[in-house]
Amino acid sequence: MSRRVPRDPAVNGDGVAGGRAARREARAAGGAERDRAPAGAGALPPAPEGAPARGGTAPVGAAGMPAARKGLVLASLMLAMFMAAIEATIVATAIPAIVADLGGFARYSWVFSLFLLTSATTVPIYGKLADLYGRKPVFLAGSGLFLLGSVLCGTARSMNELVVYRALQGLGAGAVQPVTMTIVGDLYPLEERARVQGYLSSVWGISSIIGPAAGGLLVEHAGWPWVFYINVPIGLLAMAGVLLFLREPKRQGDVYIDFQGSFWMAVAISALLIQLVEGGSGWPWLSPQTAALLAVSTVAGVLFIRQERRAPDPVLPLGLLARPLMRAANLGGLVGGAVIAGISSTVPTFVQGVLGQTVTVGGFSLATMSIGWPLAATAAGRLMLRFGFRRTALAGAVIGVAGALVLVTTGTGSPVLQVAAGSFVIGACMGLTMTTYIVSIQSAVPRHERGVATGSQAFARMLGSAIGAALVGAIINGRLAAHLAAYPDLARLGGDAGNLLLDEARRVLLDEGQLAILRDGFAEAFHAAMWAILVLNLLVLPIARMLPAGPASRRDERAVPA
Repeated sequence: MSRRVPRDPAVNGDGVAGGRAARREARAAGGAERDRAPAGAGALPPAPEGAPARGGTAPVGAAGMPAARKGLVLASLMLAMFMAAIEATIVATAIPAIVADLGGFARYSWVFSLFLLTSATTVPIYGKLADLYGRKPVFLAGSGLFLLGSVLCGTARSMNELVVYRALQGLGAGAVQPVTMTIVGDLYPLEERARVQGYLSSVWGISSIIGPAAGGLLVEHAGWPWVFYINVPIGLLAMAGVLLFLREPKRQGDVYIDFQGSFWMAVAISALLIQLVEGGSGWPWLSPQTAALLAVSTVAGVLFIRQERRAPDPVLPLGLLARPLMRAANLGGLVGGAVIAGISSTVPTFVQGVLGQTVTVGGFSLATMSIGWPLAATAAGRLMLRFGFRRTALAGAVIGVAGALVLVTTGTGSPVLQVAAGSFVIGACMGLTMTTYIVSIQSAVPRHERGVATGSQAFARMLGSAIGAALVGAIINGRLAAHLAAYPDLARLGGDAGNLLLDEARRVLLDEGQLAILRDGFAEAFHAAMWAILVLNLLVLPIARMLPAGPASRRDERAVPA
């Protein structure tokens, strides 16, 4: 079932103030320049993007937006991205205090799982809505939902309430990342887009570093509700900046909302994500629950595809996803998300449990990935213009293989700097490949498809993260159980063996022999997980070769094949 709602038929590509008006003014200005040109001089070439206009006006960016206004919009978007990025690390730090106050330890994992579920499910939908209604209203609505959920989380009086409010918060978070990236694609031309995406990547790096410390300080000095309340001033400032400085034309006329497609997609994604999150921990992989969830996901997926083929304006156009560039970039985003989740979930544990380092050192060993990412993403812009999409992504893939090899060779006697170096190199890989994926996608589609295309890339990363976490978790648990099978006293601990290794208070109860057995077992499990990460990085090589070669120059980005 589709629904018709008003839309401006004049809107066809420019989403910022002065779409057609700006083009008329530009043509008029160009005509005036030709009138003033010396005889025989011919038409003047257009001024470079962002350069001062020949008539002496202020620098103008993409789609006629002044550079100063673009800078204010970008600052607001970075604030919004920071608000969403820091949420995971800051809440994780506060969980012990939350459980101590609210109780409900058995359900605390759903504080994270349901947030992931609702945010990942709505990402593609928000991308489509941004194409239908404009970036600004969708961004403001999503940010508002996120802030409402944050306030309610701070007022929760039970774990059940907190889980429900986190689901609402996730509904808003699903809009922040894809719409932010889409606005950047609208505002900045190809040669600047990768650099700006690097700025957004740096926000994730900064948040991963300061999040745990900020969470600890807030819990200690203000109470755990403030890990949620702190979002309010940041979010309001970001919303005010977008509201005041991002200009979009009013929309009227007809649009179609594919409610059936949205529903079946949400059901299919939800069932799959629940299985990926809970499989192997909440219930065995081979169980009736697994069979039921996979059946629901499959049936809903078939019904979703059927609906999209007949919908006049599908929520996720199958033809768009079938384009070679989209297939390659989204497959690359899926694999990249799996690598990120695999590294993030194992490196700190290995450093603390096997190498015997502190929580701070474990966090540092992972934070280097968040440093390498934005540095490489900033360089990716220049590399794409000089060497093209394919070569830039291939370079990132080779670097990723090198980083995985560094981690594969770690053992119980390895220095922490080796682990940190491996994480840094993996981060550089992500900076080159992930940035290339999103920039190539945004350069190959018209504006009215950019939201849904960007949303599909963000969703691929999230789905990859869930798959990577499940894959690495299964490898770690399986190998650790196999190693401990010969030691009955430790084998009976089951999945608690890893917790025992990380809990300093309980670890002192083990004798040196038992501690050595546990460390060797986890080192062996980590080694197996890093082999899986290496295989995933090797898969990026053929994926990168599927990308188009260009553009390797400042030619019109509309020439990039989709």
